[in-house]
Amino acid sequence: MTIKCAVANIPMGGGKGGITVDPKILSKGELERLSRGWVQKLSDILGPYKDVPAPDVNTTPEIMAWMADEFGKITANKNTSETRATFTGKPIENGGSQGRGPATGLGGFYVFDSLRAQIGLPEKCKVVIQGFGNVGSNAANIFAENGHTVIAVSDSKNAILNENGLDLKKVEAHKKSGGSLKDFSKIDPQTKNITNAELLELSCDLLIPAAFENVITEANADKIKAKAILELANGPITPEADEILFKKNVPVIPDVLANSGGVTVSYFEWDQNLKNETWTEKEVFEKLLALMNDAAQKTFEKAKESNTSLRMGAFILALERIKGKLK
Repeated sequence: MTIKCAVANIPMGGGKGGITVDPKILSKGELERLSRGWVQKLSDILGPYKDVPAPDVNTTPEIMAWMADEFGKITANKNTSETRATFTGKPIENGGSQGRGPATGLGGFYVFDSLRAQIGLPEKCKVVIQGFGNVGSNAANIFAENGHTVIAVSDSKNAILNENGLDLKKVEAHKKSGGSLKDFSKIDPQTKNITNAELLELSCDLLIPAAFENVITEANADKIKAKAILELANGPITPEADEILFKKNVPVIPDVLANSGGVTVSYFEWDQNLKNETWTEKEVFEKLLALMNDAAQKTFEKAKESNTSLRMGAFILALERIKGKLK
């Protein structure tokens, strides 16, 4: 997170953490008590200038609202700007930011769009997306809306392929009704079922891992046929696989750049809360576009200067910025 924030050039550091629990098996009351209990135990280290928790896997705006409310009770500062600024990803009515939902997918698209020609991709790409949760589904829609063809998507157990392009509205409706992508081929006979492993190895212009870590490894890196990869998940490619892809001349737009849109809009939320401001979605997206374009181009420049990968270019950029702050 520290590297990611430095690449995006936002004034935050960061780390990753979580609670080892399956929220799907908890009642709403249990989930609320767990969320509030977490804040009670950690309240001493939380604060708008100390530690600002943001949502991640299985964390909803409602959960962030419970946390902010509990922190307000503990600090006797309920509903103040500083209490709101201690948590991001909140509902709009609780001080959340417009545009937070699609921020990761949209930021990824902005980065891709900024680098597309420089990494040798065509104007209109065939796109494969592994993962169809918040990030993956938003990314699919954003790429399709901008004229690219999404030919395959997957959830945790099922993957579907239509070489002519998926009807994403139908895919979303089917997943919503049954909770998975299974049997979508019954709705659209041109779509066929494939495995998650097969999805990663499809011929396409752009592969977007948007779900789990370590899905591209030494075992399957040589089988990747995508012309480029955009990491919307955290750590989807192992270091060994990264080396193989670099030798194969497959550009990888790294997670610390590609998925930094989420934390950037979290920063925007924090900034709005502290200033008692409310930005429109258009303003949020304009600010996001400017930061993502700058981060993408500076990463590309660093990679080119050092004759290395985009991942190493991003790390060089980040470490130089961090070193500058420490002076």
